[in-house]
Amino acid sequence: MDGDLAENNGKIKAFANLLDLAIDKGASDVHIVVGAHPLLRIDGRLLPVTSVPPLTTENVNTLLAEIAKPDQLEKVKNRVEVDFSFEYGGTRFRTNLYLEKNQPAGSLRLITSKIKTFNELGLPPIVEFFTSQSQGLVIITGPTGHGKSTTLASMIQKINLERREHIVSIEDPIEYSFKNEKSLISQREVGNDTQSFSSALRSALREDPNVVLIGEMRDLETIESALIMAETGHLVLTTLHTNSAAQTVDRIVAVFPAYQQQQVRSQLASVLLGVMSQRLIPRISGGRIVASEVMIANSAIRTLIRDNKIHQIPNVIQTSASEGMILLDKVLAELISRGEVSLEDALTWSISPKSLKMMVY
Repeated sequence: MDGDLAENNGKIKAFANLLDLAIDKGASDVHIVVGAHPLLRIDGRLLPVTSVPPLTTENVNTLLAEIAKPDQLEKVKNRVEVDFSFEYGGTRFRTNLYLEKNQPAGSLRLITSKIKTFNELGLPPIVEFFTSQSQGLVIITGPTGHGKSTTLASMIQKINLERREHIVSIEDPIEYSFKNEKSLISQREVGNDTQSFSSALRSALREDPNVVLIGEMRDLETIESALIMAETGHLVLTTLHTNSAAQTVDRIVAVFPAYQQQQVRSQLASVLLGVMSQRLIPRISGGRIVASEVMIANSAIRTLIRDNKIHQIPNVIQTSASEGMILLDKVLAELISRGEVSLEDALTWSISPKSLKMMVY
């Protein structure tokens, strides 16, 4: 890959040059590892910056010292992964520092300052319904790097522009930075403003919130708190690393001990508004396009959750198109038929490649 990074005796002149290149090329991620060229992820694909020699330990330490605090670098040396974010050139960088083969390394996610609208992101119309609700649980799912945080930010901004609410966000780290419009937004960062998601959620109940954004449901305590928040009259928006709506329900219930699972099914069935599972698929014409599976918690879905018949959820989604529901493979088939994405790329992210091929041929 061509790059314009300046070199000085085989060393990178400054981290700023690499960040400038990442911004200019529209990269989503930057990877820094000893022994390899810097890598940029562009349209889902990793590309090396070959104009820069493979990085040495000294190179990486110099680079990381430009963006991290001394105490953060010390933690990395002591085998503690560090998450933080910083702003450069109008772009926020969500950063993770870690050791790789006992050498320092870093991964940076680029987050633009502009929060895009639903139309600009290509999100399905159902997100309008989700953001208009006053209480309940909305879960955005999908693999890492497929726009979950961006979708949540767009949803929060929609509420911010249209409703007078107190929005409390709990993130690790803070990604998009919001400006108060009609709403008051309190953004709390795990590690800096609070010790953990669960402790921040317990505190949030005393902070008079209307809307709560939970960056990620990582453990039993956070999931339990999210369900309680939704149950007590709040709109809760969150993410989970699952591949489909049905798998999302299974994952939430499975986190709890067996003796609690029936109670959790009933609780989830009563508070869930919907699940949107999304992928960013490379466009044939360049860039990426979002493909989203949508499940709305109607009476049929709620009954299946309560009765532990999760395997039947895809059937309800398939037969409920009039309510705005759609399976991911159906969306992928439509994108293929419109010439937006290739069959090969669609099959990579399909839930059931065999079913997708049947839809296409």
